[in-house]
Amino acid sequence: MQRVATDWLAWELTHSAFWVSVLAFCNLAPSVIVSPLAGAVADRMDRVRLTMVSQFVAAGQAAVLVLLIVTGLIRIEFMIALAACNGIAETFAQPARQCLVPGLVPRTYLPGAVALNSLTYNVARFIGPALSGPMIAAWGVVPPIACNCVAFLYASVTMTMLRLDPSIRRGHRGSHSVLHDAVEGIRYAARHTGIGPILLFAAAVGVMLRAVTEILPPYVADLFGRDARGLATLASTMGLAALVGGFTVAIRGRLSGLTRLAVGAGLVLALATAGFVATHRFEVGVLCIAAMGAATTIHGISIQTLLQNSASPAMVGRMLSLWGMITRAAPAIGALSYGSVAGWFGLQLPVLIGCVLCALAWLLARARLARMAPVLEASETLA
Repeated sequence: MQRVATDWLAWELTHSAFWVSVLAFCNLAPSVIVSPLAGAVADRMDRVRLTMVSQFVAAGQAAVLVLLIVTGLIRIEFMIALAACNGIAETFAQPARQCLVPGLVPRTYLPGAVALNSLTYNVARFIGPALSGPMIAAWGVVPPIACNCVAFLYASVTMTMLRLDPSIRRGHRGSHSVLHDAVEGIRYAARHTGIGPILLFAAAVGVMLRAVTEILPPYVADLFGRDARGLATLASTMGLAALVGGFTVAIRGRLSGLTRLAVGAGLVLALATAGFVATHRFEVGVLCIAAMGAATTIHGISIQTLLQNSASPAMVGRMLSLWGMITRAAPAIGALSYGSVAGWFGLQLPVLIGCVLCALAWLLARARLARMAPVLEASETLA
């Protein structure tokens, strides 16, 4: 809900695709620096407590934003600073929260558990915009942001209800510094036959394709001539399709073929993104963004499951933090790039070039499938 509200508020304040992209960048980009450290921290401390603190910070950020809007002091610069604060909090919360999943179900059910965990996020992506759009149209941007503040407080308090094995709740404290552990995690991923290549492909998808959904307001206004309700329609359609895609992976429930599914979803996302930016018909845009939502979720759930399956127990937090860095920083870099060149080349041509480049990245990943899949899908780690 807050994401739709802040994107629309930034557009109303500036009417600039560049500033909307800067807002997205500052929300997501801190993970470039923080994610490796956040993963190392999640691998050595109480993950429930780390998640709770991070979510309290996110609630505080929303409360400050509401205060600035109500008092009339809101400026795009303040929004950017608060977005960066929220991005840092989320970067610490993500690996800590995801590391808890294996402690909630038997290891043999990990693929389905990861998929269901992702579904909760995508349910929110569907319901949030569907509620936020009409609320913005009727009462402005304050109610959705206030709801987000309350939701984060609720999520933090209810974390205390989790009953987890201490070995899952607390990471494996190392004998070296956090910085050393962070660097060690990067080296582990780079040397791994499957993890390194699949993360590189995910980074290409994030920069060139997922960036488009981070700066939807300019496309809604300029390509389709719609208002906040149009933005909510696209965002909720994407969320609903993502929900369907997530159910597909959850029902599938097996590791075999998951690498091929992750790579193939990247190609579908490239084709759907090209269709979305190439049309001016809103109905076609809705269909394309539905395909984008389903493909994004299938791609993300598959890679996250493969990482949890193939990484050694001492490295899970760090691998998930690298995944979190890619899912946040890569779209931020792409969004800033597309927003920066929109004034010269428009909203369509740069993205179409990115789709072509991502299709080439798919060809390279497809050529490596035979080497990646056996390592990423090895079932003995789930025994």
